[in-house]
Amino acid sequence: MASISLKNIVKRYGTGKTAVPVIHGVNAEIKDGEFIVLVGPSGCGKSTLLRMIAGLEEITGGDLMIGDKIVNNLEPAKRNIAMVFQNYALYPHMSNYENMAYGLKLAKVPEDEIKRRVDKAAKILELSHLLDRKPRQLSGGQRQRVAMGRAIVRQPQVFLFDEPLSNLDAKLRGQTRIEIQKLHAELGITSLFVTHDQVEAMTLAQRMIVMNGGNVEQFGTPEEVYHTPASTFVAGFIGSPPMNLLKNAPIGKAGQILGIRPEHIDLVASGGWEFQVETVELLGAERLLYGKVGGEEVVVRVEEGHAFPKPGEVARISAREDRLHWFHAETGKRI
Repeated sequence: MASISLKNIVKRYGTGKTAVPVIHGVNAEIKDGEFIVLVGPSGCGKSTLLRMIAGLEEITGGDLMIGDKIVNNLEPAKRNIAMVFQNYALYPHMSNYENMAYGLKLAKVPEDEIKRRVDKAAKILELSHLLDRKPRQLSGGQRQRVAMGRAIVRQPQVFLFDEPLSNLDAKLRGQTRIEIQKLHAELGITSLFVTHDQVEAMTLAQRMIVMNGGNVEQFGTPEEVYHTPASTFVAGFIGSPPMNLLKNAPIGKAGQILGIRPEHIDLVASGGWEFQVETVELLGAERLLYGKVGGEEVVVRVEEGHAFPKPGEVARISAREDRLHWFHAETGKRI
């Protein structure tokens, strides 16, 4: 296992005046054994940053350290990392055992050691009864576990996951997230996990790096990112549904944006703000009310069992004063 240090990491494509910057001086200190999630919208640079750590993308500027060694110019094979991709990249003509063992055979690891490692990984991932089958005989979730097993047997010091759950349906994603959590708890290997899904980020991360346009918007625990977002971007990206951001709120302050999460708004009998309800979304134990306050879009979360207005009706709502967030109107940064 190893720590990872990113010091002013920069990535540009091209040279000279035509160079296109995509990563703008990223700094992060990742502790030995941590599970870090890189999250952000498509094109924010999270996969590029992961590939730079893996050695698949050249670093334009800054220093990348794995353990106590600067690895900027070290070949991927010499970084002692293992990567799990979105597509499983399994050999269809090989059995699952052979897929998991293949990298070790190339490294000329003794056969008895290969069997020991594969059997151990298969037991951890509950694949022991599937080792003789071919990948085509498995479900998507099982194939992704084989791909993870192939990474485990290498006994790397760092795991890198590049959106490994994107090809799975919602139920399998949930199950595989639990398996990845169990895997990390058992192995304790430093892990970086890339996703655009903020639910995955919140449930998997010990700490998370929220990226936007090649920059780090915030680096903190899921609780810190959710409860004290550093910017309007983080507030609007993390949370389902995201935070309401009002430029002209009834209690607004000049030059500031008011942020309030849907679950921190209450329906009230009198007082508060006038809320024009447009649509209602039923989500099992709760309902989401979509409407407008003073012409601005607002979402209100109502728990099951509470009376709620219907589309077209006007209700009154009140924001909890101890749950308000304020952001600078020009920079978007937290005040």
